[in-house]
Amino acid sequence: MDAQTALRALKSDGKTGLRTAEAEARRLKYGGNALKKGKKKSLFRRFILQFGDFMVLTLLAASAVSFFTSCLQGEADFADSLLILGIVLANALIGTVQEAKAEHALEALRTMSAPHASVLRDGRRVVMESEALVPGDVVLVRAGDVVPADLRLLESTQLFAEESALTGESVPTEKSATAVCAEKAGVAERRCMLFSGTGVAAGHGVGVVTATGMETEMGKIAAMLGDEETPDTPLKARLRKTGKLIGLLVVAICAVIFVIGLIQHVDPLEMFMIAISLAVAAIPEGLPAVVTIVLALGVRRMAAKRAIIRHLQAVETLGSCEVICSDKTGTLTQNKMTVVRCADGDGTLAPQNEKALLSAAALCTTVELEDGKLVGEPTETAMAAAVPDLEALLKTRVKAAEIPFTSERKRMTVLLRTGSGYRVLTKGAPDLLLARCASVRRSGQTLPMTSSERARVLAVNAEMASAALRVLAVAEKQTDTLPESDDAAESGLCFLGLIGLEDPPRPEAAEAVQECRRAGIRPVMITGDQPTTASAIAARLGIETDRVVTGAELEAMSDEKLLKTVKTCSVYARVSPAHKMRIVKAFRRLRLVTAMTGDGVNDAPALKAADIGCAMGKNGTEVAKNAADMVLTDDNFATIVAAVREGRTVYRNIRKTIHFLMSCNIGEILVVLTAFLLRAPSPLLPAQLLWVNLVTDSLPALALGSDPPQDDVMQSPPNPQGGSAFSNGLGFAMAAEGMMIGALALLAFSAGRAFFDTDPASPAVGRTMAFAVLSLSQLVHSFNMRSVRPVVRAGMFQNRWLNLSFLICAALMVGVIVFPPAAALFGAVPLTAMQWGIVAGLSLMPILICETEKRLFGRKAAHVRHRPRVFSLHRPHA
Repeated sequence: MDAQTALRALKSDGKTGLRTAEAEARRLKYGGNALKKGKKKSLFRRFILQFGDFMVLTLLAASAVSFFTSCLQGEADFADSLLILGIVLANALIGTVQEAKAEHALEALRTMSAPHASVLRDGRRVVMESEALVPGDVVLVRAGDVVPADLRLLESTQLFAEESALTGESVPTEKSATAVCAEKAGVAERRCMLFSGTGVAAGHGVGVVTATGMETEMGKIAAMLGDEETPDTPLKARLRKTGKLIGLLVVAICAVIFVIGLIQHVDPLEMFMIAISLAVAAIPEGLPAVVTIVLALGVRRMAAKRAIIRHLQAVETLGSCEVICSDKTGTLTQNKMTVVRCADGDGTLAPQNEKALLSAAALCTTVELEDGKLVGEPTETAMAAAVPDLEALLKTRVKAAEIPFTSERKRMTVLLRTGSGYRVLTKGAPDLLLARCASVRRSGQTLPMTSSERARVLAVNAEMASAALRVLAVAEKQTDTLPESDDAAESGLCFLGLIGLEDPPRPEAAEAVQECRRAGIRPVMITGDQPTTASAIAARLGIETDRVVTGAELEAMSDEKLLKTVKTCSVYARVSPAHKMRIVKAFRRLRLVTAMTGDGVNDAPALKAADIGCAMGKNGTEVAKNAADMVLTDDNFATIVAAVREGRTVYRNIRKTIHFLMSCNIGEILVVLTAFLLRAPSPLLPAQLLWVNLVTDSLPALALGSDPPQDDVMQSPPNPQGGSAFSNGLGFAMAAEGMMIGALALLAFSAGRAFFDTDPASPAVGRTMAFAVLSLSQLVHSFNMRSVRPVVRAGMFQNRWLNLSFLICAALMVGVIVFPPAAALFGAVPLTAMQWGIVAGLSLMPILICETEKRLFGRKAAHVRHRPRVFSLHRPHA
C-alpha cells in the first residue's frame, strides 16, 4: 500500500494521530506492545529433571540395593551407597546451576525494545512508554532512536535504518515513505517500513504503527525462539546409551550368578547378596562425576581461548561438529565498511589523485567529528576515515547548499563556498553520474568525457562490482554563482574517479575456514546480503561457491528438495530467520552435527535449533548470546577452530575415562566371578573391593580427563554422531583388558595361596597379593589409555596430573598393606620382599602386554582411525 492507503486501512490520521479513547480501545483489543514471556521452569523442577537419565536411575537403584544389602547382612557399611548418592546429587546440582544461567533469550528480546516513543495523540506530540503503542499510532523517529514498533513510513528525510541484527545487511538501509513494495517482499526489501528493535542510523521520519508486540517481525522471531527445542548433545545421547547398556549388563550379571548359585545349591539369600555385591562393583559410579569434571575443565580451557561455554555438554558437541553454518556480517567479515580500491578509467589512480578523490568524497558527506570520533552513515564515515588529515579538511568545509541522496536520484551533492565562488561536489551511482559529466580528470589533466572514456570507466565499475564492492563515483565542478536549480548544479561535472568499498573478511577467517576443511568440517555461509557479495566473500575465504541459493528460492523449495540442495550448496543469500532455521534443520535431518554462528537477532532461532550455537560476544546482540551454547568473546571465527580442537580433546578424554573405568571394573568382576565358579575362596574381601574402586575410579580417571591434546586431533574426522561409547572396537578392548587385569590378580592370588599361605581355605597372603596386584595393575594400566599408539613413543609421562595421581594412589595402596591398623581394617597381611617382587612384576605386565599389542597390531588401526579425509555428505552414517 502507499502511505495514504495504509493510513485509511488503519483508520488513523497522519496529522493528528489517534484519539486517546480510540487508542485505549485498541490496546484492549491488541494488547500491550511487548513480547510475551516464555514459561520458566522452577529450580526444583530443573533439579528433578536431572534424575531422568537412565544411567542416573541405575546408579540410584544400585545405591538403594547396596544400602538394603548392608542392612540385611546386619552390617553398617554404607560407604558405597552414600558415595554413589553423593555423586548423583552433585551432578544434578551442577546441571541445575548450568540450566539456570541459560534460557534468557526472550528476556533479552524484551530489553531491545525502545522504552519510550514520540507519538502524535489528539493532535499533540507526546512522549510515552513504547508498551502503550497500538496499531494506528503515528510515531516520529530520528537518528539514534530505537524503532518502538513496526512502522509504515508516512514521511522520510534522508532516512537510513541499521537493520543488520534483523536482516543481516552489512550497511544501513535507505528508507523512503514513497516506496511501494511487492506484497511478498522480504523484510530486507521493504524500503517503506521500519521494524521494531532496529535503529535509525541517519535522517528522520514519521510512520504509522502497523504491528505491535508478538505481531512485529521481532515478535515473530521471538515466537520461533520460544517454540524451538534445544537438541540433545551427542555426548548426552551417548551417555544415555552407555547407561542403558551398563544397566542391562548389571541385571544380566545378577541373574546369571544367582541362577548358577541356585544350581550349585548355594543358600538363596547368600547368593542374592553375592550377586548384588558384584552388580554394584560393576557400575562405574564415578563416571557421571568424572564426565562432568572433564567437561568443566574443557570449559575453563576454552574460556582462556576466548570461547565462553554456556551449556556444559556443548564442549563435547564441538568435537562432533561436521557442518558450521556461519553468518557473514560481523562473523566472517568485520562489519565495518572500508575503502579498498580507488580507480579511474585506467583501473588505477596515482597516490596524489587518490588523495584528491577521497578528500572530495569526504567533503560530499554529512559526516561530523565529535570528540575525535566519526559520526554519520557508515559508507560516508568509511570514505572520510580513508583521508589522512580529515580534521583539517573538515574545517575548510563551508556548506552553501545540499541536495540530499534519494533512491530515485541515486546521488548526493554538496555546494561549498570558496574564495572565488562555489565548488560543487557530487557522489553517487557511477552509471547515472557519468551521464552528467562533461570532462574527466586524469594524470593531472582535464580531458573531454568521450563515449569511449565513459565505456572504459563503466568497464572498471563492472569489474569492481563483480568483486562484491559497493562502488561510488565522485565528480566536481567550479562555478562563480550559486546554481539556480538542482539540475543545473549537477550538470557539466568533471569525473574524478571511482571508490570501491566493502565489509572486508576478517584477516584470520580464511585460514580458519581452511583449518575446518582439513578437519573434515564443512563451512557454510548464510547471509542476508546480496548473492554477488556473498559469492565474492565466500570465494575469498575458500568456501565453495559453485551455487548461491537465495531466500526466494528457498521459499519455493519443498523440504525434500532442500535436503538435496544442502548436500551441495554452501552459500545462501538474502535469507530470513525462518530460512536460516530451515537450513540448519535440513543438515540435522541428514544426521550431521551442525553448528550455527551469528550475532544478530535474526540468527537467534537458528542458533537455538542447531546442535551448537556460537554467538559473537563483542558485536553480538544479547538475544543471540542467550540463545547460543557458546559465546566468542573476540568475535573471531578462528576461535571456533580452537574450540573444535578442545571439543575433540574432551571427547577423546571421556572415551579414555570410560575405557579405563570399565576395563578396571570388568577385571574386578572377573576375579570374584571366576573364583566363585571354581568354588575357590573369594580372592577379595568386600572392604578390599570397595577400596580398589575408590582408589582407581577417582584420581586416575580425573587425570585422564585432563590429558593434553594430541598432535593428530585436528587431522581426524569429526567424532561420529549417535555411536555408542563402546564403538570402534572399544567394547572389545575393554573386555580383553578387563580379562588381562582379572587374570593377573587371579595369578597373584593363586601364587600366594599355593606357595605362601599355610591354610589354603583362609588365603590371607593370596588375598593381599591379589588386592595389591588388582589395584596397582590398574594404576599402571591408566598410562596405556593415553594413546592408541605405543605410549612410550607418544610421551608416557607428559600428563603430570596422571603421574601425580599414580604416585598418590600407589602410596595409598601400599600404605593399607604396610601400615598395621589399615591392614587390619582391610584384612591384609604384611608381604615379604619376594612377595612384593611378584606383585611388582605382575602389576607392570599391563604396560608390557599393551605396548606389544600396539606395536604388533595397533599401527594400522591407529592409521585408519586418525587419517585425514575430505569432507563428504554422501558417506554412510553410524
